[in-house]
Amino acid sequence: MPHQTTNGTRQRLEEARRGAPQFRLRFGLVVIAMVLSFFGARLVQLQGIDPKSYAAMAAAEGVVEVSLPAERGDILDRFGLPLADSIHGKMVVADPVMTGADAPQLATLLSQRLQVDYFKTLGRLREESSRFEYIARRVPSTLAGDVLTELSEAGFQGITLRDDPIRDYPADDVAANLLGFMGTDEALAGFERTFDAQLAGTDGTARYQSGGGNRIPLGENTVVPAKNGASLTTTIDLDLQWFTQRVLTQTLQQYRATSGVAIVMDSRTGELMALADAPTFNANKPLAADEEDLGSRAIKDPYEPGSVEKVLTVSSLIDAGKVTPRTKLRIPPSLPRQDRVIGDWFDHGNIRLTLAGVIAKSSNIGTVLAADAFSPVDLVGYLQKFGLGQRTDIGMRGESPGILTPGDVMTSQTKDRVAFGQSVSVNAVQMAAAVNTIANGGVRVSPSLIKGSATAEDGTVVGTDVSTTSRVVSERAARQTTKMMELVVDDEVGVAPGAQVPGYLVAGKTGTAQRVAPACGCYDGSTTVSFGGFAPADDPRFTVYVVIHAPQVDGGGGSITGPAFSRIMGYALSRYRVAPTGAKPSRLPVEW
Repeated sequence: MPHQTTNGTRQRLEEARRGAPQFRLRFGLVVIAMVLSFFGARLVQLQGIDPKSYAAMAAAEGVVEVSLPAERGDILDRFGLPLADSIHGKMVVADPVMTGADAPQLATLLSQRLQVDYFKTLGRLREESSRFEYIARRVPSTLAGDVLTELSEAGFQGITLRDDPIRDYPADDVAANLLGFMGTDEALAGFERTFDAQLAGTDGTARYQSGGGNRIPLGENTVVPAKNGASLTTTIDLDLQWFTQRVLTQTLQQYRATSGVAIVMDSRTGELMALADAPTFNANKPLAADEEDLGSRAIKDPYEPGSVEKVLTVSSLIDAGKVTPRTKLRIPPSLPRQDRVIGDWFDHGNIRLTLAGVIAKSSNIGTVLAADAFSPVDLVGYLQKFGLGQRTDIGMRGESPGILTPGDVMTSQTKDRVAFGQSVSVNAVQMAAAVNTIANGGVRVSPSLIKGSATAEDGTVVGTDVSTTSRVVSERAARQTTKMMELVVDDEVGVAPGAQVPGYLVAGKTGTAQRVAPACGCYDGSTTVSFGGFAPADDPRFTVYVVIHAPQVDGGGGSITGPAFSRIMGYALSRYRVAPTGAKPSRLPVEW
């Protein structure tokens, strides 16, 4: 009996195993049929019953497109140190679908923490048909993170952060007059604007599907990466620029002047190693500055150079074979000339000076008498070769070409005044390059602010790679002019002993000129004082030019700008380890 029961059980189990596959198949078919029926019914619902409401729901989930900001290229000094760079920042963005209900509270908190407009923020938080709205740009990462934490702890949702580089100027006001500054999304001034195409790069984009305020993992996800901007290398030496700015600012304060410029140029290459303006501004806080201080006066403000121009006149006369440093001149107390009387800055009777003495004493009368050997066309022709009356095209916006009357219409009276630096206007870079022509053996080398080359916004290619040279006067004429300029800083016969640099032979020239008031186009009684020179005089390495406008303390180019020249030149020579040459100063006679 037990044996029969066991056999029956085995038979039933065998039959069950044979029937199991058929059961699973039938069950699977039933499930598939149910799923297909569900999707079929859903499709009918979407396409036939209420297509508009479901399309709106899909759109509400939507595709979000966001900008991926490119990182701006750095602006570097000649040694690769950053004058302008980009630091980590954040953009604060909102998803109005999630922020709309809490918009008033959010707008209040965000406007207080991020200093954004309450009503604009409120509108963006409530923007319909949008999943992405900017609330704030270029927010420091720490601040943005703190705000997001505060929002999260308060239970608010829909505010997120994204990368958004912030433009930074590590040295604040150093070279700000050249660098310019940025707005939120555009370059507004200086190199930032002139070379924006190179620096800016190209923003990227990201598109993705979002649902319920979150990115859908398997939805559309397209990214076009940002292309970062390229760096721009300048000829500026950051440390030398810093020192030059400080000396210039101190000189302005000491003599209560309205403004000033100081330039350091490599005598051999024409590279501008420092170009300082004062007053200037902090490039990180441009809105805190006066508008007139935001540009570069060295480029945009023309002025009459005064007696520094005399070295251009006398070198041209020597080059043309009209005079020598030993040419003898009888200098009267005053010199009546057509419409006016020409005088000297110092009182004297009838004196006898050599041409070297005219430069050492800075005699207007002696310069005019020597320049009688030139016609207006002759003088203007030389001054144009020195670069006067034309832009330097160094890559700065708003450059003034100055004013130089054409020789064929210049009167003899005007020529007299131009010969000693009045009735002609220049910008400071023009004049520095002109003085440097004497330092460079009579060859003018075009000034440069950009290492290599770069394309300005007007399509002009600028920089050391495209620098040009042209001979203006002979090497002999330049050397003889240099010898006369050495006498200017002589303790006994010169007018600017304060411009000496201990241990070095210096050649230079003072300048004092009347200033023209823009309102009336007439001389207003104030002056511009200056000193331009180079060292070592027998083997020039640097040319320095300092200009001070409208000092309120009595003094001339020798007493006001001479000491500033000395400090700046001394620092440059020391910084670049230029050894004294041991040359002896000029002993040309100044009287006869």
